[in-house]
Amino acid sequence: MATQLYRLLPLLFSLPCFVLFRHGASPPPRQHDATGDDPAGHHPVVLLPGNTCSQLEARLTDAYRPPAPQCGAGKGNGRWFRLWKNSTAMQDPELAPCLSDQLRLVYDPVVRDFRNVPGVETRVLGFGSTRGFLADTPANKDLCMGRLVEALEKAGYRDGETLFGAPFDFRQAPAAAGQPCRAFSQFSRRLRALVEHASRKNGGKPVVVMSHSQGGYFALEFLNRSPLPWRRRYVRHYVMASTGPGGFLISMQLLASDPSAALSSGSAFTALPSPKVFGADAPLVVTRARNYTEQDIPEFLTAIGLPRLAVTLYETRALPVQLNFRAPVVPTTCINGVGVPTMKELVYWDGNFSKAPEVVYGDGDDLILLESTLALDTVIGDDPRQEYYRSIKLAGTSHAGVVSDEAAVERVISEIFGVVHE
Repeated sequence: MATQLYRLLPLLFSLPCFVLFRHGASPPPRQHDATGDDPAGHHPVVLLPGNTCSQLEARLTDAYRPPAPQCGAGKGNGRWFRLWKNSTAMQDPELAPCLSDQLRLVYDPVVRDFRNVPGVETRVLGFGSTRGFLADTPANKDLCMGRLVEALEKAGYRDGETLFGAPFDFRQAPAAAGQPCRAFSQFSRRLRALVEHASRKNGGKPVVVMSHSQGGYFALEFLNRSPLPWRRRYVRHYVMASTGPGGFLISMQLLASDPSAALSSGSAFTALPSPKVFGADAPLVVTRARNYTEQDIPEFLTAIGLPRLAVTLYETRALPVQLNFRAPVVPTTCINGVGVPTMKELVYWDGNFSKAPEVVYGDGDDLILLESTLALDTVIGDDPRQEYYRSIKLAGTSHAGVVSDEAAVERVISEIFGVVHE
């Protein structure tokens, strides 16, 4: 169960690298030598990492009811311990059920929001610093912006001075307007204060916000829910990597393999394929009896065994956010990988969703389909309010490779150093 929960939390051909500019946009940013000597390159940077990169601490109160005796160790002593990422617990057969139970969320119908299991208190570790989501292992360093942070520091950035991190509780997700979402509201307040602090600490310079993967959903919602005068004052440039408006199919496969986990995470539905990109004629799931398109996702969720409450939460909390994916109306660059085999259709021919499906592949970054990447050009680039928009597609680059491959990191750095209004 711990492994399934970890996987579920959303995530979650050869083309030349090319750049698309919105008609009438500002000219391309000037490139700067990444030496740290150019003042234009030292606008403060705030990074938002991808899924499961943020570190969580927990403590257990007397109200906690452990699923096994060993899970209650330390209950009531008031001490914080590392909940995520806890590699020791993940690899220990006795402790893995404890980790799973303490990580899961429950939906509270009274407050209409997701919360921790009773008796479990959690907090995000190291908000404000990039150290809070860096990992020691090479694989996690690749996934969690470690290579990018190293490159920025080599270029002269310093953690807590010109470089800042905004880790978040990846179990949660922004909910539709009007739906209670305490976790995202708290995160937004902290991020707004961090951006203002970063600007003040650097002589009032506006900030470059840079996100990867799931961090893009948090960053984009944060920007769009912030007053436009505030955005124009404090956000110089938004660089969004490996995020698209169309979600991805692996989220459907993970839900099908473990439907019971759907109510254990507030972000379980965040990355489901979106009507914003995929039309009624594009089957996502194929069975002998019927096909499921993006318009049929509620029926798909019912077919794989989700309770009515879960389907309702998808329709009322997650789907409206997907449909409202829109331009942030600040200078924006989107960077995505293409040219890597990516799930396009899932085939459960006999209708048994508990079995592994046959997979039909298309083009993308191994997670996000090319269709979703291209949709950014219309959803953001064609918005008349979006004065500056740049889209960069990196050939042969994976989802994580955008922030870890050497050439890709250099391209990201050049966008962070770019000048968009001068």
